[in-house]
Amino acid sequence: MSGTGKAGSGTTKTPADFLKSIRGRPVVVKLNSGVDYRGILACLDGYMNIAMEQTEEYVNGQLKNKYGDAFIRGNNVLYISTSKRTLAEGA
Repeated sequence: MSGTGKAGSGTTKTPADFLKSIRGRPVVVKLNSGVDYRGILACLDGYMNIAMEQTEEYVNGQLKNKYGDAFIRGNNVLYISTSKRTLAEGA
């Protein structure tokens, strides 16, 4: 791996590229506490602060709350993953 940060062949995808590509898509945001938030990724910043729409809160795999919009502070985020299913399918 080269340390230049530039993709000569265009095949290298950075984490920033991934995050830009998933805006507007269903995601799962796992917090350090173990709680999952599932919804549509509206936007995020360099500190991993996240704004979501149509958000559902899951604790131990069980749906606990539904929120229209939610804001998650970045220092609480363990990971962000794309959701395989749409929210209508019960992602």
